Amino acid sequence: MFLTLFGLVLAVAVICFVMGRSRAVAVSGTQFSALHSLPSYHGWWMVLMAAGPAFAVLVLWSLISPYLLRPMMLSQFAPQLAEFSAAQLDGFWRDIQAIAGGGMPGVRDAFREEAAAAYQSTSRMSLIGMVTLMIALGAAGFYFGWNAIAVNFRARHRVETAVKVFLAGSATVAILTTVGIVMSLLFESLRFFTMVSPLDFLFGTTWTPQQMAFRADQVGGTAAFGFIPLLTGTLLITFIAMMVAAPLGILAAIYLSDYASPQVRAVGKPVLELLAGIPTVVYGFFAALTVAPFIRNSGQAMGLDVSSESALAAGVVMGIMIVPFVSSLSDDVISAVPQSLRDGSAGLGATKSETIRRVVLPAALPGIVSALVLAVSRAMGETMIVVMAAGMAANLTLNPLEAVTTITVQIGTLLTGDQEFDSPKTLAAFGLGLSLFVITLSLNLVALRVVNKYREQYD
Repeated sequence: MFLTLFGLVLAVAVICFVMGRSRAVAVSGTQFSALHSLPSYHGWWMVLMAAGPAFAVLVLWSLISPYLLRPMMLSQFAPQLAEFSAAQLDGFWRDIQAIAGGGMPGVRDAFREEAAAAYQSTSRMSLIGMVTLMIALGAAGFYFGWNAIAVNFRARHRVETAVKVFLAGSATVAILTTVGIVMSLLFESLRFFTMVSPLDFLFGTTWTPQQMAFRADQVGGTAAFGFIPLLTGTLLITFIAMMVAAPLGILAAIYLSDYASPQVRAVGKPVLELLAGIPTVVYGFFAALTVAPFIRNSGQAMGLDVSSESALAAGVVMGIMIVPFVSSLSDDVISAVPQSLRDGSAGLGATKSETIRRVVLPAALPGIVSALVLAVSRAMGETMIVVMAAGMAANLTLNPLEAVTTITVQIGTLLTGDQEFDSPKTLAAFGLGLSLFVITLSLNLVALRVVNKYREQYD
C-alpha cells in the first residue's frame, strides 16, 4: 500500500511540476526575462506545495500508525489479554497481523480471527483518514501555490530554502540515528553490567552463555561471560586477514596507478572490484568447502594437528574479500599524488621504484592508512565467513590452526530467534556490541591522528 500511494504522489508531483512551469510561462507572456525565477523553479514550487504535504503525511502515517494501532487493539481486547506476558502479547500481535495480511500465523484460533478482523477494520479506517488528509492538504497547497505564481514571485528563493531545510533534516536524522544507536548500546549494556560484573566480563577467559537457563522450565548450568576469548579470536582473524589484504591491495594499487597501461587499468580495476560485490555467504562456502579442507590436508601432510574449522581459513578468505577495499582506495589516493612530485624525483635521478617508495607512498600515506582502517573495521564486523570457516567455539588461543569465534558471531548467536531482553544471556549481546564499538572507535581515532600528522607534512 505504501508503494502504491508513493507512486500516486510521485505522479502528482510530475503533473504539478509541468503545470507550475506552464503557469509561470503563461503569466510572463513571451518575456521570460520578466520572471524573477526560471519557470522550472515555479514547477518545483508547485511540487513542494501540492505533493510535499501529501508525501509528509504518507511518511508520518507509515511510521506512527503501527505504534498507534497496537495499543488500540490491545486495549480493545484487554480482558482476554490480561494474563498474557510481554512475549505472549508480542506473539499475539504478530499473529493477528499475519492473519489480517493473509500470511501464516504462529497460532490461529477464533479469538485471533476476531482480533484480526477488528485490526483490518481499524487499519482500513486509518488508511481512509490518511488518504483524505493527503488529498485535503494537497488540494489546499495546490490552490495556494497556483495563486502565488506571478512575475515577481521569488520561487527560486522558496525552493532553495526548502532544499536547505531538507539537507539539514537529512544531516539531523543521520546524527540522531548515530546517537540512538550509541544510547541503546549504553542503556542495554548498563542493564547487562548490573547482572554481570564488568571485571568478569572484560577479563574473564571463559565464554559459555549458552549454559544459562533461558526459561523457568529449563535446567541451566554455570554461565560465564568472559570477553577475552572472543576478543582474541576477533583480533587473530583480523590480523590474518590484514596480512593477506594489506600487501595484495597496496601492491595492486601501485601496479594499477603507476605501472599498468591504460588498457590494462581499464580492465584490471573493475575486475578486482568485482570481489567486493560477491556476497559474504559465497566466500563462506568457498572457505568451508575449499580453503579449510586444503589447509587441513596440507597441515596433516606436514604432521600438524589442524582443526576442520580454523582461524587461518577464515582469515585468508576474509583477506581476499577485503582486498578491493584496500586496493581501490589506495589506488585513488596514489593516483591523486601530484605528478610534479614524480617529475621532481625523476629529475633528481631516482628510478621509478625509488620514486614510488620514497615520494609517492609517503605522500599517499594518509589515504592508505584510511583504507587500511576501513578494511580492519570491515574484517572485525564480518560474521558469515567466520561462522562457516572458523566455527563458533570460544577458544582462548593464538594458534591459527584451531577453531575460534568472534564478537559478531556471538552477537548473532545470542540474538537468534525470539528473545526476551531480561536475562544476561541476551543482554550480553549489547555488552559485546558496545565493546566492539569502542574498539573500532579507538582504531579510527588513532588513524585520524596519523592522517592529520602526515597530511600536514606533505600538503
